[in-house]
Amino acid sequence: MSQGNIGVPVQATEIDPAKLDVCTVLEVINRISGKWAIGILLEAIQGPVRFTELERAVEGISRRMLTLTLRNLERDGLLARTIYPTVPPRVEYEATPMAKELYQSLSGLMGWAEQHREDIAAARVVYDANIPG
Repeated sequence: MSQGNIGVPVQATEIDPAKLDVCTVLEVINRISGKWAIGILLEAIQGPVRFTELERAVEGISRRMLTLTLRNLERDGLLARTIYPTVPPRVEYEATPMAKELYQSLSGLMGWAEQHREDIAAARVVYDANIPG
């Protein structure tokens, strides 16, 4: 099995600002609001979590999608991956300070959704009843 992408990333202070590819707000929101990202982040916020624990906790996610989503969240600086030199290697994912800050916003959004879920359900019923044909 290949152990690709296990190198230590370059510290942000060592990166030439001229080489940074600035991502748009829409890209950030699309990444975070993806089908699996929020569930993974909610698990990682609670403390270090292993791949198999995430696989069990995020219902319906395939191994491939979990791998891809973890890589993207790590690339975006929202997850930190730690590899322990054991046989087999043990890998844990943990939310970064930036992800913990994001969690505060997600908590507000989840609170809003919980507060208005019945209103939204009622609005859908009214809307669906008035759709022609």
